[in-house]
Amino acid sequence: MTTGFALFDTALGTCGVAWRAAGLVGVQLPEGAPELTRARLEACFPDAVEHPAPGPMQQAVDGIRDHLSGNLDNLQWVAVDFEGLTEFDCAVYEVTRTVEPGSVLTYGDVASRLGKPGAAQAVGQSLGRNPLPIVVPCHRILAGGGGIGGFSAGGGTLTKRELLALEHAPGFDDPVLF
Repeated sequence: MTTGFALFDTALGTCGVAWRAAGLVGVQLPEGAPELTRARLEACFPDAVEHPAPGPMQQAVDGIRDHLSGNLDNLQWVAVDFEGLTEFDCAVYEVTRTVEPGSVLTYGDVASRLGKPGAAQAVGQSLGRNPLPIVVPCHRILAGGGGIGGFSAGGGTLTKRELLALEHAPGFDDPVLF
């Protein structure tokens, strides 16, 4: 199966996407410089060929770019290709895709929605492997007790906080008086 990838500029910096015929297989958040973003995509998808995104993938690029510019979109309409991922990871990612911008869940909440209430740590590990940040909005999943949890994308938890603030998630957007 042929995999393509493309870089594109956003309000946060240069991002990238990788795709196959069925949909996106990877989203790369900025790594500080376009060359570093490209290198990360090439490392994750060594057989991928860089070229302009075709129709539906260009629409996904445009949606991601708009979202990162503050025109919030849940991006649930973006086609994804989970082929090769575990059944558990796919289930975690499907639940995570239902969390709207500005909303958050905990790792435990996701585990409960999967019918596996003791699997919060496994959910966190799954989200740490998420190949599609933003489209699978793992930044909207927090640790229990109000903790930020981890974030494996470039910039780590600082980027996670920035994304939550962009989406006006409670506790991460403008300060409240009450």
